[in-house]
Amino acid sequence: MRVLAIFLASRVVTTVVLLIFAANQGKNPWTGAHPDYFSYATIWDGLWYNIVAGWGYPSSLPSADGLHVTENAWAFLPGYPWLVDAVMFVTRLPWSPAAVLVSLVCAAGAALVFYRLMLRVGLGTSTSLFAVVLFCVAPVSPLFQVAYAESLYLLLLATALLLLVERRYGWLFPVVLVMAFTRPSGLAFALAVGLHVVYRWVRRRREPFPIREQALSAGLAVFSAVTGLAWPAIAAVATGSLTAYTDTELAWRAPYIGHTHLVPFTPWFQGADWWASVMLGIPGWVGIVAMVLIVAVFAVLLFSPAVRRLGVDLRFWIAAYSLYLLAVFFPQSSTFRILMPLFPLLGVVAMPKSRVYRVAIVVLCLVLQVGWIAICWGVDGADWSPP
Repeated sequence: MRVLAIFLASRVVTTVVLLIFAANQGKNPWTGAHPDYFSYATIWDGLWYNIVAGWGYPSSLPSADGLHVTENAWAFLPGYPWLVDAVMFVTRLPWSPAAVLVSLVCAAGAALVFYRLMLRVGLGTSTSLFAVVLFCVAPVSPLFQVAYAESLYLLLLATALLLLVERRYGWLFPVVLVMAFTRPSGLAFALAVGLHVVYRWVRRRREPFPIREQALSAGLAVFSAVTGLAWPAIAAVATGSLTAYTDTELAWRAPYIGHTHLVPFTPWFQGADWWASVMLGIPGWVGIVAMVLIVAVFAVLLFSPAVRRLGVDLRFWIAAYSLYLLAVFFPQSSTFRILMPLFPLLGVVAMPKSRVYRVAIVVLCLVLQVGWIAICWGVDGADWSPP
């Protein structure tokens, strides 16, 4: 009940903020001026998910010049829009309120499971509850009540991490399957499970690792990898293009750096160079050096005493997902949203007991939340900063 009370209070605050922004929103590609809440909550990728729910995926890839693939629905996995479609069928609600309802319910579930996860790794009631507070007021938490797949994905991911920590491998198979068709991070979870298996195997003399658990966990790692590749394979079969999914994803970064091929571990260097040279007007190598330093500091922090308190399995996930992002993601305005699966780190931020610190960090999160809505969600003409 305390977790749900925290969640509901945070949603009241965020709803007020979103309504203020909606009242001041001008005409944009998705709505007229001063849209109502539900219209405002279903802009940006919400339209793509609506397209998937209502019309499915194109059988041929669109192209403006006959050579390069343009933005299309294949970039958006079907788990969330199909769930919203099912809710629409049962409740007879239109797309917008049904999408917001699904996001809200899933986000509440994610908060509950996250609390259980923090307790399970031994953070204690006070720290775990404050971690939930941070989860609910985080700068990107408005996504919990708009037409995006993040709420559903975080619910599935938190459940998967809890099951992994509790070593209930059998239950993980269906969760991993649905998760792989909600957000594209199946390969990252496969790596985390693989590291978990290796860790348990190395420690098998100090901590029993029964043959049944060996088989289940190893099978889970393989299954996670297969499901992580399933959507690109489905897109390839449906469109006749082997690189349909990656070409579609690359279309979103073309306005920044032009049409390129996906070369693992190069996007962050390309992004650092672009942000430094194009946006800041400084030499590109400065951005690259800054990016390398940030990655190095983050890697060191994973071995800090505070992060170690989260337990080895959550650290495996944080490392695996971070490596996945470093390999394939191009950093731009949606980076803040893409970092949401690193939410277990909120347990570290919640550890200090000082009341002044806790009040200050909540106020800071709320201020940053307003900033995120202003920069990323609110639309200002030909907006190039999508959430």
